[in-house]
Amino acid sequence: MPVPTWAARLRRLTTWLVEDALGGPRPWKFAWVINFQKVGTFPFLALLMWLYGNTSTAVWVYLALHGSYGIAWLVKDVAFPDAGWQKRITVAGGINAFLGVLGWYWVFGWLLIAGHGGDYPLPEGAWFALCITLCLLGTVIMVAADAQKYFTLRLEKGLITDGLHRHIRHPNYLGEMMIYLSFALMVWHWLPFVVLAWVWGGVFAVNMIHKEASMARHAEWPGYRSRTWWVIPGVF
Repeated sequence: MPVPTWAARLRRLTTWLVEDALGGPRPWKFAWVINFQKVGTFPFLALLMWLYGNTSTAVWVYLALHGSYGIAWLVKDVAFPDAGWQKRITVAGGINAFLGVLGWYWVFGWLLIAGHGGDYPLPEGAWFALCITLCLLGTVIMVAADAQKYFTLRLEKGLITDGLHRHIRHPNYLGEMMIYLSFALMVWHWLPFVVLAWVWGGVFAVNMIHKEASMARHAEWPGYRSRTWWVIPGVF
């Protein structure tokens, strides 16, 4: 199953930008840069709340959602680290990874805390319930999918077709999309949705295409692909 030319080129570009940019020493692992942003989210948001003097209910809910998600990510990384994040990257690569993607997630919280968020289309209580539900379920799906992949492949290499992978081929990406969608909905500003469009289209979709090209080497692939969906059963 060949990778489309556009996806291969975009993957090479992003890989160079966040792993190999400018060459030179590779002092840190990609995981360290990611974990810095994830774990730093809680204190960063708390600092913004103090600086802006904003302690609204929406801000507290956002702190709990985005801040605790970062801590949950660290717990996951300690318990079953993703091999893909263990590669060492250049100094410029780490900076590019933070400024090009990860740092933008901090902008979400700044928009809300600085008072740039919009008026919710539903009553606050209902909107908060929607966002909390999306974040909680997304976190469970993401962690469970990564755990299934990590522990299954330690015992037996091959195509994973059961559990969370029974009906969709990329449940970990579905979980991540639900999580960050909940953050964007909490902020309710156009910028987070632009960021998510770039990440989902320029990073997630490309990664899924490459992953499927890799999975296609297994004999079970045609049948598995025919009865499953990318991320949402019955939709996409």
